[in-house]
Amino acid sequence: MSGVAGILAGRREQLVGRWHSAEAVTDVRHTVEHAGWNFGYLDGWTHQDKAATLAAMAEALSFPDWFGQNLDALVDCLREVPDRTVLLWDGWGPLAREDADTFAEMVDILRERGITALLRGEGPDVGIDWVD
Repeated sequence: MSGVAGILAGRREQLVGRWHSAEAVTDVRHTVEHAGWNFGYLDGWTHQDKAATLAAMAEALSFPDWFGQNLDALVDCLREVPDRTVLLWDGWGPLAREDADTFAEMVDILRERGITALLRGEGPDVGIDWVD
């Protein structure tokens, strides 16, 4: 898990970063949870627009039923997500290509909240560093 191991061990800052990995989601979940962190998985390959991505993020991070499906509600709900949370976001590229502004806002919100988001898969160069 390379750079991710450093994050989980507390030796590296939490971040939003691109991640080279072919590990199965179940293996990533196991590693993250074994380290005492919370885990969420967002399948961006099947959720490619703003509304679908917000709904998938709500499910992945167990947002309450009152989640308003908008970026303001995302900010509000992320306040309730535990600090030590990893969100594995497979297939982030389609949203980043099709709706760059929304994608950038989501990344900024995740960063501001301190959620570690691992962006896995191909996507445009959006100035996000690699974790590994």
